[in-house]
Amino acid sequence: MQLTACAAPLAAALERACPGEAPLAVAVSGGGDSLALLLAAAARAEASGPKVSAVTVDHGLRPEAAAEARRVAAICATRGIPHETLVWQGWDGRGNLQDAARQARMRLIAGWARERGIGRVALAHTRDDQAETVLMRLARGAGVDGLAGMAPQRRAGGVTWLRPFLDISRADLRLYLEACGQDWIDDPSNDDRRFERVRVRQALDLLRPLGIGAAGL
Repeated sequence: MQLTACAAPLAAALERACPGEAPLAVAVSGGGDSLALLLAAAARAEASGPKVSAVTVDHGLRPEAAAEARRVAAICATRGIPHETLVWQGWDGRGNLQDAARQARMRLIAGWARERGIGRVALAHTRDDQAETVLMRLARGAGVDGLAGMAPQRRAGGVTWLRPFLDISRADLRLYLEACGQDWIDDPSNDDRRFERVRVRQALDLLRPLGIGAAGL
């Protein structure tokens, strides 16, 4: 698929979700979703869009994490995108690891953005993430508000969090990266069945032949 065909839906989604010229930060892990968001936002910036900065959180939970953060920094450097890595060292081994890491990530990024006068942070959640979230909340007995899924925009920690790609599939983002000639990092924890989201993701594969897929959810 040609780059222009892959890029057009991403550019349109960014224009809808992140209008105007106010600076925009992108949270980048080095995975396919966040790298696609970063490259699409950077391409928009080159075409007179808002200035883009990138931030990576190293949770210190895997030996590879520091190297992955350095890789993101190198990608940003080659494209002239300001980047910073934030390190979290707060895990005490108790409670829900993924939730603790998520809360820490949001807290660190919000503080970093406020210090730099950046009021908007884009997150790379996809249509697939949204479907997984709905199933997870359904399993927990969530009501109507919970089953509405992740909001495309919310205010927390003194910044506005944006999810421009909630209507775009994970596969389409990888097609975009391939068209850009950009590889990405596959986090092994995405296949670790200890985590609820991984189990739900695998369950979706089983439900798809029944007509229950990400688009429908």
